[in-house]
Amino acid sequence: MVLHSNIIGEGQPLVILHGFLGMSDNWKTHGRQFSEQGFQVHLVDQRNHGRSFWDNNFSYEVLAEDLKYYCESHNLNNIVLLGHSMGGKTAMLFATQYPEMVSKLVVADISPRFYPVHHDAILEGLNALDFDVVKSRGAADKLLSNYVSDFGTRQFLLKNLYWIEKGKLGLRINLEVLKEEVAEVGESLPSHARFERAALFLRGDRSEYIGVGDETIISNHFPESQIVTIANAGHWLHAENPKDFFEAVLKFIE
Repeated sequence: MVLHSNIIGEGQPLVILHGFLGMSDNWKTHGRQFSEQGFQVHLVDQRNHGRSFWDNNFSYEVLAEDLKYYCESHNLNNIVLLGHSMGGKTAMLFATQYPEMVSKLVVADISPRFYPVHHDAILEGLNALDFDVVKSRGAADKLLSNYVSDFGTRQFLLKNLYWIEKGKLGLRINLEVLKEEVAEVGESLPSHARFERAALFLRGDRSEYIGVGDETIISNHFPESQIVTIANAGHWLHAENPKDFFEAVLKFIE
């Protein structure tokens, strides 16, 4: 099955991959901006997310295969590939496996290393949403606030809400599988994986996902990489400082 996507504009293909529990819609504003700069932007939903298919298999290997099949189905080559967080890990693996398909790689706030599971409270909160009882976005937010105190994070998560039918809410994510396979999200890039072309790693100055120790790991896998810090931004750097994020990416990919 081919991943769902929203395609905007004409020009060199720029494929954007969202993070864990996100969706392509999170990138609509940036997608429009990049399309205005002469790129054909592909905002892709990864499996078990957004409007893409659900499947019990979930690992970076299958996410990278999904992307390869997507690119082949749309006759894409020489792509610019941008991924945030989990999407960044998918992008890294894809670029190291199929370097001939990727002209430039952009990774937003994630390193190739292993990360321990840290989404427990979020997954527990989403799991607590009983849609026989929860009948509105406001009610969902109120319940979720018992598990996730940060308003911005809750708004991000609640983008997954949709009306299955009149009066019945549901989640676009395959919560059952994502809960079961959450450890896969932290998996490291294989030790031998290398991508010899230009790569840009962006980190938020308030984020701890890319630390000083990660610089060596990144250059081992991506010898032609550079790391740029986005000011006034945490892990969701593209949402927290969209202007500087957009300008940094554009400068690199043009």
